[in-house]
Amino acid sequence: MKIMLVGKNGQVGWELMRTLAPLGQVIPFDQEDMDLSEPDAIRKKVREVAPNLIVNAAAYTAVDKAESDPDLAMKVNGIAPGVLAEEAKKIDSPIVHYSTDYVFDGKKSGPYLEEDAANPQSVYGRTKLAGEEAVRNSGAEHLIFRTSWVYGIRGHNFLLTILRLAKERDELKVVDDQIGAPTWSRMIAEATSLSLAKCYGQRGSAFSSSFSGTYHLTSNGATSWHGFTEAILDKLEKRPKLIPIPTEDYPLPAVRPKNSILSNEKLASTFGIALPDWHICLDLCLADKGVSVR
Repeated sequence: MKIMLVGKNGQVGWELMRTLAPLGQVIPFDQEDMDLSEPDAIRKKVREVAPNLIVNAAAYTAVDKAESDPDLAMKVNGIAPGVLAEEAKKIDSPIVHYSTDYVFDGKKSGPYLEEDAANPQSVYGRTKLAGEEAVRNSGAEHLIFRTSWVYGIRGHNFLLTILRLAKERDELKVVDDQIGAPTWSRMIAEATSLSLAKCYGQRGSAFSSSFSGTYHLTSNGATSWHGFTEAILDKLEKRPKLIPIPTEDYPLPAVRPKNSILSNEKLASTFGIALPDWHICLDLCLADKGVSVR
């Protein structure tokens, strides 16, 4: 099976390079190989590769910058996934696509279900929702995985920022009224590959359309950004003073959901997959990065 992986250098894409390998030949692309802001370039590459499966791990993830650059964010997050899905449909190839908790407004009191009404409050959230809808409307068999608070050992993410700031500062102020599930990029990649293995069944079988749909994919448990920071700092020899603050004291261009908790029940009941608690994943990630876990 030829697997076209889009976004090979991103946090999730980099992990998918490894986890998808047992399923087939991974043919990876990054922005230099294929400009996601150009639909014709996307179509050309898909037709050249003629893959049996497309996995789109690419996205415009600069949440605050998107507020002042909505056109590019929409091209990459909203239009490009639809073009990939349209091409996938033409060659009878399923597509895997990743979305976000930002499609919700964060006002629900409990975990969000896949069928809950979307109501994004930011450009990033609106463009990611547009990408979801484009994939669903293409008619291609698909797996859309919504995840949240993604971190890993490479790229730009909250974990790496806190590890850097812990060395530079004696005091950190971190928001304590936004709740979510920090999710390690490696766990997302591994869960994706396990899900695909079930979709295809025995090697050589066709993708089972009964699995096509949208799923939430996050670590178990929940915390605030302050709680996540505290868990990170607890693993370090040197730790700055940590002060909780409300969202209002740390204004940013893009509105963040106050509640980013996504229910993973559909993923568990459909695929038999449940990611570990976020504390466990954090320990594993830090150990992988060479940070001594106490």
